[in-house]
Amino acid sequence: MSHTRGIRQAQKQKTRRALLDAALRLLADQGLSSLGLREVTRAVGVTPTAFYRHFRDTADLGTALVEEALGSLHGMIGGTFEEAADSDERIDRAVEVIRRQVRAYPAHVRFVSRERHGGVRQVREAIAAQLRRFSTEVATALGAQPASAGWSGDDLRMLADVYVDHLVMTASAFLDAAEEGPDAEERVAFTARRQLRLIALGRRHWLD
Repeated sequence: MSHTRGIRQAQKQKTRRALLDAALRLLADQGLSSLGLREVTRAVGVTPTAFYRHFRDTADLGTALVEEALGSLHGMIGGTFEEAADSDERIDRAVEVIRRQVRAYPAHVRFVSRERHGGVRQVREAIAAQLRRFSTEVATALGAQPASAGWSGDDLRMLADVYVDHLVMTASAFLDAAEEGPDAEERVAFTARRQLRLIALGRRHWLD
């Protein structure tokens, strides 16, 4: 009996994975609000009934894609800010983390970039919640640094929001540059590093 349940569970996970992958492929050329449930199930070769065993609707599927795209980055993003905030090494590492993520998961990055301000409220809220978590983690890392002495909690959170917004913007820029080639990617990286240094300079003088 347990062997049979194991086979069924494996098949269920395989179908769920296939639905997520098919949705990502279809979303390369359209927004989630225009994606039809039958379009996804047809791409996988399953019935709509099978879809409902995994997701309530396409918005629920989109929320799962948000978790998949951003959930694994927690800790990684905060970790890039654990060193001295103004160090060139930390800035270079932050930019490279984003570059590698875009190269490894372009479809996920494209999905988040498009749906952050897209037409499906549930997914917009899921993305916003993930970004708030990133800001909290970054604010905690920044607050532990000597450079943050005297900063209020609200100001630390504001700075963290600036960093997170910048990393999201950089990810979108890397995604666009990927179609143009390595030179375009390097221009994005160069600009991103300069912008982060500008933010760091403003931080040093914020309490002046």
